[in-house]
This record gives sequence, C-alpha cells and structure tokens, in this order.
Amino acid sequence: MKKIVVVDDEADICFLLKRFLSKNDFIVETAQNGKDGLALIESISPDLVMTDFRLGDITGTELLTAIKAKRPNVPVLIITGYSDIKIAVSVMKLGAYDYITKPLFPDEILVTVKKAIADAESSQNEEQMYTASATSGTTSENSPKPARKMNPRTKAGYIMGTSEVSDNLFRQVDLVAPTNFSVIIYGESGSGKEAIAQEIHNRSRRKDMPFVAMDCGAISKELAGSELFGHEKGSFTGALQTKIGHFELANGGTLFLDEVSNLSYEIQVALLRVVQERKMRRIGGSKEIDLDVRIIVASNERLLESAKTGKFREDLYYRFNEFTIEVPALRNRKDDLMLFANSFLETTNAELNKSVSGFSEEVKSDFLNYSWPGNLREMKNVIKRATLLSDGDLIEEKSLPFEIVNYRKLKDLDEEPAAVAPAAPGIVEPVDGDDSKPSLKTVANEAEYDMIMQVLRDVNFNKSKAARLLNIDRKTLYNKMKQFDI
Repeated sequence: MKKIVVVDDEADICFLLKRFLSKNDFIVETAQNGKDGLALIESISPDLVMTDFRLGDITGTELLTAIKAKRPNVPVLIITGYSDIKIAVSVMKLGAYDYITKPLFPDEILVTVKKAIADAESSQNEEQMYTASATSGTTSENSPKPARKMNPRTKAGYIMGTSEVSDNLFRQVDLVAPTNFSVIIYGESGSGKEAIAQEIHNRSRRKDMPFVAMDCGAISKELAGSELFGHEKGSFTGALQTKIGHFELANGGTLFLDEVSNLSYEIQVALLRVVQERKMRRIGGSKEIDLDVRIIVASNERLLESAKTGKFREDLYYRFNEFTIEVPALRNRKDDLMLFANSFLETTNAELNKSVSGFSEEVKSDFLNYSWPGNLREMKNVIKRATLLSDGDLIEEKSLPFEIVNYRKLKDLDEEPAAVAPAAPGIVEPVDGDDSKPSLKTVANEAEYDMIMQVLRDVNFNKSKAARLLNIDRKTLYNKMKQFDI
C-alpha cells in the first residue's frame, strides 16, 4: 500500500483526507504544522505528500523546499485557495507536482493522487533503466539516447491558436526552428514555454532525436550538477550507480532548461564551459564526452536584469541570447481562449471517461472576463475539476470556482475607494428620485456583508477559519452567505 503524508493546520481537513484516502487503500499519516510534517516525511518516507500552502509555522514554499531537499523524488500536491492561485503556480516551479484548490472534491483528489504516484514511479523506472544501461556498457557516449518522459502537466497537446497573436508567435517559431540558434523563451508561469520549446524541436532537423526538459527551479543546488552532467559510481557519497545526465540524454537533440536563472553560480560556471567547448565530463569521471546539443532556455524574469543584479552570469546570458521569443499571457489571447478551453475539455473527457460537450454561455463569458493569472496550466486544472463536477451536457457556472464566477465583483471591490462601501447583494438601494435616507438596517447589512467578504478573502474562502475569525459558528456563516448571495 502506498503511503501519503497530509500536512494541514486544520484538523478537519486532516481527518477527512485521512478517512477518504484510507478507504481507497492508502496508508495516511497527518501533521498540523510544517515542523511535524517534515519529521513525519523523514521517518516514514512517503510515496506522496499533500500540504496546505498556508501553515501556521512555515509557508508552503519553505516546506516544499525542505521536502525536496530530503525526498527529491516524492511528488508534492499543494492545497490552496483560489486567491493564492498565482502563488501556487509559481510554487510548482520549485518542484510541486500539482495544486488542488479548495473546496476539496473527493473524485478530483483521488484522480490527482493516483496520477502523481504513477508518474513518480514511471520516472524512477526510466531513471533506473538509463542507469542500468550505462552501467552495463550498452550505450555509447555518441549514440542517441531515448528522451526522458516529460511531465504530463506540460506535455499535454498544445493548440496553436488562430489569432494574430498566435500567428506572430509561430512565425517566430518557424523562423528559428531550422537553425541551431540557442533560444531564450520568456513568459509567465503556466503560459506554455515548454510547449513552444517542444514545437521548435519538432520543426527542426533534430526532430527525430531526443527532446529532454529540465526544470531548474525544481532541482536543489546539490543535485543540479548530477542532473545536468551525470556522475560516475562512487564519485560522491550516495553515488551508488553511474548516472546519465540530461546533456547526454539530449545528445543529438534538444535540451530545454526551464527557469534557468535558478541555477546556482557554480553550476552556471560549469554550464558556460560546456556550452563553449561542446564537451563535458560526468562528475567523478575522466573521459570527455562530445556533445551536439541545441539549448533552449526559459524564464519568467529577464535574464539581462538578473545578470545586472549578479543572479545570472552575463557571459552565459549572451551565449544563450541568439534568439528571443515572447510567449503571451492567456489574458492577452482572448481570441484563442475558447479554442484552448475546448481542447482541454476534449482531453479531460477522455481522461475521466466523460462526455461533456461544451460550455454554457455564462461560463464562456466568465472565462473571457477572468484574468487567468495561472495561464494555460490554471485553465487546464479549472476545466478538469469542472468536468469532474458536471452532470449534464454542458459545464455550468455551478462547477466553476467562486473567484472565476465572481471575478468582476471581486475586482470592483478591490478598486472601490475605502470610504465607499459597496452594496451587499439582496439589499435594495433607493431608486432615482427617492430622497429617503438608507435605513439603519440597510447600513448594518452593508457593513456585515463587507466584513464577511473581507474575512473570506483573507483566509482564501476557508469557511471554517472565517467562522472562527468572525466569532460565529459555521452554520451561521453559511446562512449569512446565502442571505447575501455570496
């Protein structure tokens, strides 16, 4: 039986997840703070970790970094509220497998948990296959290596789009693909940078050779050198077998380095040497290996600006900067938005064995109005959850997260001057020409609505926490939310 550790500062969440996952044949242990969670992970070596992004003692980012340092191959699912979606997407760059948004739905959790564990096992099996092949001497330095399986989150089919923005993007891809230029791809997290890199490879003369992707933000400083260049057996403590690095795996093909600015200074020095000389040695090895690798890098921050602050080597930046591509954010691709949505729906239907045919007009409007801070990755997750919850032919508003359906309303609240209180739903305003003053009850209702909305947003719409902060029971909060149409 697979072991799962759940870390959440809410006892109810821990209890419910443990009960549900245990019924589905998992061994589940829980902790209510980051310190206890790390101790539990260290002691039982779980197959999966689920953790709330906001914990009492440490942040989700700190916990994830600590988990990856202790158990780098264990997949981590981040539990988060929708107001933290942008942060959750960025945390995935540090190595989280995926995120799950509140409120939690059992079927969604089970699908994601099983997929995360299966992908982790598949990745480990492939790594063992490569290592065994290298150790037995059945591979040569210059022979093509099979490409490592890409993470399914980023390998999903990428729709080119038909808008002018998409046409311009793929004109650049067509222009640079046949060359051997190094390429820098800029874009927000979740915007599809790896898919663009894959498309460049597919349209190049290297298309029949490996495409290997490495997320530099998910690799610790200690492991980055081994992941890039490989190592020989016994070259350092823990090097029990020979390991083939990403450069060797990509030999003859393309190496994609995502979030390259996260590499340490020492690794950047070694990387520069390899890029210049087109040769490398495994860590602890003496034999030079000739390389023919095209390098594509990606970043959500400007590498030249990182170079000016000393975070990224300027000479390495100029080595990579032979061609630059900007991937637009999803909010700037409105003409393609429903094309992406329908593609994700088709994929999700096949994955979940469902037959949802499309989206209601209200949902289409919500999608077009929403800002999509998590870009394509967020849209894919939203549609996956909505499809799971839908029981009809179309995805309706009731299956969407609160923040998407109420995006305009929440945005207006953010932009309202502090002194002007927005009217609460269900409260009748005086009609034009009515000189009567608002009643005391109306003013009280407005203040109560504002207070509830503010607290809900502060706790990422966690109703249990909101009820505690408002000093009311959860049933009373539900009644108030129903009264104000929240």
